[in-house]
Amino acid sequence: MLSQGLSYVIFNASSCDDFKKTLNFYQTFGFKTVADKSHESQSEERTAWLKLDSGDACASEITIKLVLNASVVAQRKPAIDVDWALEESAVVLAVKELDAVKSKLAELSVTVQDHTSDGIAKLYVLDPLNNIIVFSNKPATNCCHRATSAAAAVESATSGRKRQKIAVLTSGGDAPGMNAVVRATVRYGIAKGCDIFGVYEGYQGLIDGGERLKKMEWKDVRGWLAVGGTTIGTARCMGFKTREGRLQAAENLVKNGIDALIVCGGDGSLTGADLFRADWPGLVDELKSTGRISQEQADAYHVLTIVGLVGSIDNDMSSTDITIGAVTSLHRICEAVDSVSTTALSHSRAFVIEVMGRHCGWLALMAGIATGADFVFIPEKPPQEDDWETTMCSVVERHRHLGKRKTVVIVAEGAIDKNLKPIKADHLKDILTNRLGLDTRVTILGHTQRGGAPAYFDRLLATTQSIEAVDAVLESTPDTPSPMIGMTDNKITRFPLMKAVALTHEVAEAIGQKNFARAMELRDPQFAEEYDAYNATTILDDSTISLPKHQQLRVGIVHVGAPAGGMNAATRTAVRYCLNRGHTPIAVSNGFAGLSRGVTTEMTWMSVDGWTALGGSELGTNRAVPGEDVDMGLVAYQMQKQNIQALLVIGGFEAYVAIEKLGEAREKYPSLRVPITLIPATISNNVPGTDYSLGSDTSLNAIVNSCDAIVQSAQSSRRRVFVVEVMGGRSGYLAVESGLAVGAMTVYIPEEGINLARLQSDVQHLRNMYAHDDPDKSEGRIILRTEDVSKTYTTDVISNILKEEGDEMFDSRTAVLGHIQQGITPSPLDRIRATRLAMRAIKFMEEHTTEALCTAYESGSPVPIELTNSKESVAVAGISGHSVIFEPVCALMAVTDMKNRKPRTAWWSEHRPIIDLLAGRGHFD
Repeated sequence: MLSQGLSYVIFNASSCDDFKKTLNFYQTFGFKTVADKSHESQSEERTAWLKLDSGDACASEITIKLVLNASVVAQRKPAIDVDWALEESAVVLAVKELDAVKSKLAELSVTVQDHTSDGIAKLYVLDPLNNIIVFSNKPATNCCHRATSAAAAVESATSGRKRQKIAVLTSGGDAPGMNAVVRATVRYGIAKGCDIFGVYEGYQGLIDGGERLKKMEWKDVRGWLAVGGTTIGTARCMGFKTREGRLQAAENLVKNGIDALIVCGGDGSLTGADLFRADWPGLVDELKSTGRISQEQADAYHVLTIVGLVGSIDNDMSSTDITIGAVTSLHRICEAVDSVSTTALSHSRAFVIEVMGRHCGWLALMAGIATGADFVFIPEKPPQEDDWETTMCSVVERHRHLGKRKTVVIVAEGAIDKNLKPIKADHLKDILTNRLGLDTRVTILGHTQRGGAPAYFDRLLATTQSIEAVDAVLESTPDTPSPMIGMTDNKITRFPLMKAVALTHEVAEAIGQKNFARAMELRDPQFAEEYDAYNATTILDDSTISLPKHQQLRVGIVHVGAPAGGMNAATRTAVRYCLNRGHTPIAVSNGFAGLSRGVTTEMTWMSVDGWTALGGSELGTNRAVPGEDVDMGLVAYQMQKQNIQALLVIGGFEAYVAIEKLGEAREKYPSLRVPITLIPATISNNVPGTDYSLGSDTSLNAIVNSCDAIVQSAQSSRRRVFVVEVMGGRSGYLAVESGLAVGAMTVYIPEEGINLARLQSDVQHLRNMYAHDDPDKSEGRIILRTEDVSKTYTTDVISNILKEEGDEMFDSRTAVLGHIQQGITPSPLDRIRATRLAMRAIKFMEEHTTEALCTAYESGSPVPIELTNSKESVAVAGISGHSVIFEPVCALMAVTDMKNRKPRTAWWSEHRPIIDLLAGRGHFD
């Protein structure tokens, strides 16, 4: 299926050589140059217009606008051994003389994928810019069409094989994001040409069959993204543990033609699924021998494919960094602890908070980091002291003496001491009350941790993993072990299901054997690092990890750019870790403008108390850059006057430019020859050198929450489309990621741009969608637009076009979210990332000053102004997968698009085509 309506397309070339090759390529096939400005200017932006008139060569007119723009990232070349019909898009040229085209392609030595069937020929080729061009002998209304990945997927998936039938079920405890799993499985499965069945009430639905085994249609999962829990239900099923129960389940699947099962649940649910697969051949043989199925059915369904998705709020599965539902549960816990904190402060009380986690302390530890709890108890790392009660009381008492009015202790439900004796909330309450005389309360959060709408991250995780699950089914062979879909290093992965389950069970076994070191090893790689970060910044306040006096530094901390969630959390960690190491943290007010005036404050332990939950910037921030808006000499003067021996910059792209300028100015100003580290903090996530910037997760959750309300309004009003404007500058990160999380119809981003042809196509798609709607019901629909995508096609202009072209089928409204996208309270993920990055940044500074400080100390010389002049000491502290890395700014400049203020490549770009696919491109067109 190919969408119609385009007779004009824009191609972008990133180099002069590519521009010339592309121009020659299309001229070879009869395109004429009707305008060429490339000879008029030697600038980096040139334009040529190519036109192919209708006539003997082509069925109708096509115009190509070829643009040379050095800031454009070169398009990825599709692999030759992959079916190009499955790629995101293709330009289709309907030609009359296909043999002549074949001859020219052969002369050019161009690789061709020939898709010819039923007299319709399609030649898939790549132009010099790696755009997929399809030469076809099929007449079309317009010569140039844009084919979506959904259309291509259906066309490819349904050709030459029986229709795959897949069942999806949710089992075990419900987890936020399970509905997103079902939605993505249904829609992507349909797009791939499969029939998808929903199994209601978990494994019990497999046994019962009938109405509990329902074929799902595209419209059945509308609105499910924002709904917590699992709409298809889950239930404990003892019957499935028996052979007779599994026999009945097998019969129901075979009679419905289903031989693939996608299961979302915990380790018990996934173990049951793999056992079902192992039993399957014997079950089918028994059904055949007893006459319950025919020989033909037994032959056709002799293999069962199982794919597992981990839905667990505990994040207790090995071989994956995160599980579906865990982040949302952490949101609920942090919301509760933040709320309780106001009562604790008011009454100077202590609160003991019990959270879930029988064998896994992930929720307790992350909540402790994100809320600044005084003490945390987890199963994997019990207190090593026999008298741990005294240790806890000592920490709490020291914090009280420092001036804290509240005490928060978080305990996982499975917490134990080193002798495996349970540590319970009521026992902790009695200790705090009896020994310290604190007015103590216990709050057991219970099932509130499972409730509410899924957070942005769980929607994204569930959607992308479900797409991988469907692909895993379609690629499976009888010899392929059942895979578990997980996430490692920020990438969706497949891992042998039973191996992952075995490693998960090994954690409980290690704890039972008191091998706590092994239990920590089996958790995701950053778990141990975050545990150390928590201890070093929250518990230790008695100088036990202090450095020798001659290695102690004066560390400046400055915020630069727009406010972002997590700035304060990073500052809190930096200050407290500095104090524990013996350093002197110096806070700079109001960015580099404040530094140039010498507006600084020496920070104390209590001066940053409670900052983890504070949004914005407590230090004050602005976009002033040294050397541009602020005199570099004044900055260098104040650095020397204040004796700042290391500088921690927290901010966005302006901060990135600032540290690059500071590095360049080192040659002139010796006081700048100190370690300078940037912690990226911007909602746009456009700083090179990191997968995530602080504030981006907070912003995405703010956008998702706002869009959920807008979708509800659109649905209530019936037949209404909202055009929602989001921030991001020249980066489409916020639009793409939030668009995937809220089920947007499409997104307009700077990386793609907007033109009339695109708008025409989108209008037609919306008309097709509303034509399929029930006249009395409608899904709330939204389109997301990045603020700087176009000066011409503004949010109001797009909305007015939709309203006019929608006629009586639909109308349109706008919503400009503005600065609410910066959020109020930082999200838990931003708080955790801030803690980790800040601690590592201080360690980085220590590494780059130790040599100079020790040399001066050993020689009896004064401490030098110049502590380091290496290029590596001016760096960005970034998150890459699950690791923290430090990239020198001088190396990052090569991959930075300074004009558009972003990296030249973006890991999130692969999510863009999924939005259109799940919005029904190709399915309804």
